[in-house]
Amino acid sequence: MTLSSRHPLMDGRTGDSSLITAYRGGKPSRRPVWFMRQAGRSLPEYRQLRKGVAMLDSCLDPQLASEITLQPVRRHDVDAGIFFSDIVIPLKLAGVGVDIVPGVGPVLDAPIRTASDVAALPTLTEEALEPIREAVRLTVDQLGKTPLVGFAGAPFTLAAYMVEGKPSRDHLGPRTMMHADPQAWRALTHWAADASGMFLRAQLEAGASAGQLFDSWAGSLGLQDYIRYVAPASARALDHVRGLGAPLVHFGTGTSELLSAMRDVGVDVMGVDYRLPLDEANRRLGGTVPLQGNIDPALLSAPWEVLEAHVRAVIAAGAAAPGHVLNLGHGVPPETDPEVLTRIVKLIHSIQP
Repeated sequence: MTLSSRHPLMDGRTGDSSLITAYRGGKPSRRPVWFMRQAGRSLPEYRQLRKGVAMLDSCLDPQLASEITLQPVRRHDVDAGIFFSDIVIPLKLAGVGVDIVPGVGPVLDAPIRTASDVAALPTLTEEALEPIREAVRLTVDQLGKTPLVGFAGAPFTLAAYMVEGKPSRDHLGPRTMMHADPQAWRALTHWAADASGMFLRAQLEAGASAGQLFDSWAGSLGLQDYIRYVAPASARALDHVRGLGAPLVHFGTGTSELLSAMRDVGVDVMGVDYRLPLDEANRRLGGTVPLQGNIDPALLSAPWEVLEAHVRAVIAAGAAAPGHVLNLGHGVPPETDPEVLTRIVKLIHSIQP
């Protein structure tokens, strides 16, 4: 499994970019930064473009998804685009009844809670992923030397939505299922792993220069449950993209106690949320991988002098790691002033790596 010679990583467009250099543990020409959820609700141009268009429909319209991905790159001068999509898109493309309900989040027509429910799940096909490939192709054609980061939801987070049928605070349903019916749980997470892995591979093969596996809800798990019931599925998802040569990032929220186990599923970079200083994250990981993060999104609305001091502290803490890409310790809140993000990017780029 190799990338095309016309892929941006292979033809000279992005292989030496600041982002990919840092992801590979090298010294970049400028300090790289991008923001999770940079494409979306904080931008007025995004809100204008999305008027009257449902969330999942916007993700599956290649022209629209590409334009939304490009908007923050133009506005902020960030060092990467993050592909605009949603973690439940693989479910939708496979034929699972799911929608994004405003103010709620992903809601399934019917939860998946038994072995027979899992057995009845449809299979995601390569043909169904063509709108994703087309959106990526359109985007990388416009990005030029700026890399695109592809992403997929980690199997636990997908499975958690599928079992609960909607967002949950404590994820009791999936946490119970993994112990009460481990065979059904294993089958479900394998299904989710293959769907996410195929989704991520489609993005990388079409032109994304790196991939991020995003585990929104892994922080609800204890370490032993993560290692036994979740890590094998995350590794299976990543098996779909290993060997391509694109750097792989793993990020979860509330996962400070899981960092080493998340690294051990086989990734090149660890994302760190806002709860743990990067120097401590690097210590826990033994200095083995570059880090990504971890500006606290709550401080985006603080006075500039407070935010600037925080950004500089994050840079200082990240200096201990083999490489560091600035990002948030989660996503951009929708109420964020876009001018603040642009100002942060300018600050970061002004500090020599």
